[in-house]
Amino acid sequence: MFFAWLKRYVPRGIYGRAALILLLPIVFLQLVVTVIFAQRHFEGVTHQMTDSMLREITLVLRVAAQVDDPKDIPIAVAQQVGPLRISVNPVALSEVPARNMYVWYDYSGRVLSARLEAQLAGFLAVDLTPRGMVHVYLERDQGPLRLRFERNRVSASNPHQLFVYTLFFSGVMTMIAFIYLRNQLRPIRRLARAAEAFGRGRHVAYTPSGAVEVRAAGAAFVDMRARIERQIEQRTLMLSGVSHDLRTPLTRMRLGLSMVDEEEAEPLLRDVDDMQRMLDEFLSFAKGAAEGVPEKVDPYALVAQIVEEAQRAGRNVTLLPAEGEGKGEVALRVIAMRRAVDNLISNAVRYGARAEVSVMLSDKSLRIRVEDDGPGIPENRRVEATRPFTRLDPSRNQDQGGSVGLGLAIATDIARAHGGVLRLGESQRLGGLRADIVVAR
Repeated sequence: MFFAWLKRYVPRGIYGRAALILLLPIVFLQLVVTVIFAQRHFEGVTHQMTDSMLREITLVLRVAAQVDDPKDIPIAVAQQVGPLRISVNPVALSEVPARNMYVWYDYSGRVLSARLEAQLAGFLAVDLTPRGMVHVYLERDQGPLRLRFERNRVSASNPHQLFVYTLFFSGVMTMIAFIYLRNQLRPIRRLARAAEAFGRGRHVAYTPSGAVEVRAAGAAFVDMRARIERQIEQRTLMLSGVSHDLRTPLTRMRLGLSMVDEEEAEPLLRDVDDMQRMLDEFLSFAKGAAEGVPEKVDPYALVAQIVEEAQRAGRNVTLLPAEGEGKGEVALRVIAMRRAVDNLISNAVRYGARAEVSVMLSDKSLRIRVEDDGPGIPENRRVEATRPFTRLDPSRNQDQGGSVGLGLAIATDIARAHGGVLRLGESQRLGGLRADIVVAR
């Protein structure tokens, strides 16, 4: 339970966590050293100096005890023990402080007060507030006396210097450690940026550097990226080549059927058209999200063009007003994003009577939503529906032509290439399928 609570306050970034790992031992060590040194040094030194002063005070009090008239005490003390530099003066009881007086940060003053109170007979109070001086009040036979002497005779001078030096050198060492830490974390952050860019479909130049472990991770990333790019290229070339080669016999079949009676050729022409459409989807899937480079565009204007083209093609689709408070442009692969949104619109009007498209732009994300009034997709089959070559024929309307099962797969790949995701759900407005392409800005 404690660690779960503590985890909420731990920095999430590697730089913050490394800084925390660096600072915690330094701060803890400095605190321990400071406390131990203060207890052993300042307390011990103050005890020794106070004990020496107590012996001198005892001598002064013996001299004062031999004087009958209290007014003659200062003169007698100055004549007999003047080199001790301790002045003694009789005072009224009202002048004696009710308690020991010192400032709150005076650590050695607390030790001094406790030592005097424990070792000095007739002790009444001590006043350490006068700058550089100590006033000790005692009860004697002649009445209350005030002893006055210099503060540096009973406690170490400039005790704050230890804390100043501790803070100063801790700050210097922390700055040096931060500089070194930043240089060590820079290769990791470069690797993270390259991996994030590759996840969004961009190729950022990256050369492994830094410590041995970081170099090994960087080299593994470069090899992995190269293998994935080769695999994508080989898949694209293979599917493109197969689809291109199949166009030639389809063209010959279409020409041959044009010479046959129309009634007899009509069902065969429909089959040829279906095969042509399937080949076009294969090519779209082969191209995936690699077509085009990211460029800054207005997402609402882009979607408006796609919807307008779909309306000219006879699709019953409507563009809703823009949502969200975000402004500006978003970096998108225009051709790939056109294909993804067009596939979602095609699916919507194929399996439903009408479709609605909306765009929501915030400061952190872009959401393009396509909704229809069709039968939708059951929740337990939505993940399956985004896989390539998956057809959910039993739950979908097939009156307007068959499907190869690549529409949602293409949209999913394009969303992932932009560092986003394709989410499927149930439309609250139309009751059919709701497909959201969500991309981080």
